[in-house]
Parts: sequence; structure tokens; C-alpha cells
Amino acid sequence: MSQAANNKNELPHVIPQEAFDWYDQYAHGLIDRRTFLAKLGSLAALGFSMSVLSSALLPNYALAEQVSFNDPDITASYEIFPSEKGHGEGKGYLVTPGNLTTKAPLILVVHENRGLNPYIKDVARRAAKAGFIAFAPDALHPLGGYPGNDDEGRTMQRSLDRANIEQDFIAAATFLKAHPAGNGKLGAVGFCFGGYIVNMLVAAVPDIVNAGVPFYGTPAAKTLRKNIRAPLLIQLAELDQRVNASWPDYEADLKANDVDYVMHMYPAANHGFHNDSTGRYDPDAAELAWQRTLKFFNEHLA
Repeated sequence: MSQAANNKNELPHVIPQEAFDWYDQYAHGLIDRRTFLAKLGSLAALGFSMSVLSSALLPNYALAEQVSFNDPDITASYEIFPSEKGHGEGKGYLVTPGNLTTKAPLILVVHENRGLNPYIKDVARRAAKAGFIAFAPDALHPLGGYPGNDDEGRTMQRSLDRANIEQDFIAAATFLKAHPAGNGKLGAVGFCFGGYIVNMLVAAVPDIVNAGVPFYGTPAAKTLRKNIRAPLLIQLAELDQRVNASWPDYEADLKANDVDYVMHMYPAANHGFHNDSTGRYDPDAAELAWQRTLKFFNEHLA
């Protein structure tokens, strides 16, 4: 990791937790940008400049690349897939391990609520580097794709019909499961909104998704949860009050339906702790969660 990333990741230990909570509210549409910036400005009396706060909270995707797009061990391309029940067609970032000699397990990588940004593309490359065929769809394809910044991406994603987006991800899972180089075993990992999509997929299409890893995602509709058959590895952040509030009810349904699940709660971690482009990133929790994810998929998709 670069020195810049190390310096950035020291910031959460000095910036008040309220700032991270306000960012979460802003990122999920609970407050607007003006209100978010006004709240940040209230911290000036404590000696925090807007530049320091912005550096900690807003993404810097130059810090997020762990696997280069031209890494010789992987091959990346963009693929179109049909989505008859969604927006007609979808598009995603497909990354395969180099020199495959056997059928490989498959992982659908699902982005946050702002489209296929560089961080999620890098996660797909990390999965391929670990031996999986990874596919990261872009929910914003009907509008031209991820626009290059998260604010516009969030606005664009909110403008799309949620049911159509869900159908696009179901179509993407179906598309990936049939990949000719795959072994037919499909896992799904997602972050924030993507965590919700993983929870939705295992409930809505239990015959397609064989294992799920939702990172700080809310559960599927209660009426669907009885359909879940895939094992789940659920990753939650201790300071993420918004998502964690949904966990007791979700866990009760998982237990009632005898679902094979494990939940890890990462101490003192914020929502988004795996995203290494912002100050919410917790490198120790992120690395542990990712190693657990790879182990889980190797166990259930081999």
C-alpha cells in the first residue's frame, strides 16, 4: 500500500465519529449535500478544516488499486448480457484468471449505490487474481455507465427503477453461471447496496447462487427469506447503526429457516470499511474480511 494510503487511513482515528455518520447519511440519500457540508463545517470549532475532512470522507480512487488492470495473471474485458425483465440489456466488467487449465468457480461482484466505480473493478481483479472468474455488472449501463464521480453516480442510480435494477443483477448472475470456463458454482459478494443485492439474489434465485457474502447490506424482503438455501458469510461493521438495526430480524429468519450462515462483526469499523478509497477504510478489518471471503468461496464453490 502506498504511503499516501497509509497517511489517509490514520485520519479516522482523529476525526469525530459523527463525521462518518453524516457521510453515511449523505451517501444513502438521507441528507442532501448542502446539509452534509454544513454539518462538516460545524467541526471547524474543533480545529478540522474542510480539506482534511474531505480527504478523509470522500473517495480517492487512486488509492484503491491493489491489482493493476494490466496484471499479467488476469484478463479483463467488458461484456454485454441480456436482461429481458430488467432494462433490456446489461454490461459488466469480466475478469478471468490467466492460463486457466480447469473449470474455475465464479463470483458476481456487486457495487455500492453509485455504479461500477474503480474500487469495485479492483475487487473483481482481486477475485480473479485469487483464481475466480469475476463479473462486476454496472447498474448504470442504461444511462451510459458509471459517470466518473460518485455524486453523479448516486443520483443516476436513484433515478432508475429499483425492480429493474434487481432484475438486471438476476440476469447478470444467470449470464455468469453459464460462463463456458466456469465450473457452474456461483458465489456473490457485494458492498452496501451490493450487500443488499447479494441478500436479494440468494432469496430470489436460490437455484442460481450457491454462496453469498454480503458486506454491510440490508436483507431481502421478508417474504423472500424463506427461499434462502445458499450458505452466507455476513460481514458487518460495529459502528454501522443503520444496517445493523436490520440484523436481529434477519438473523431470526435465517435461524427459523435453518440457513447455514456465519456473521462477523468488525469492532470499531464503519460502514464501508472494505472500501480502500475513503477514510472509512479499516485495513486490518478489510484484509481479514477479504481472506474470510476467499476461504468461504473456496469451501463452497470448489
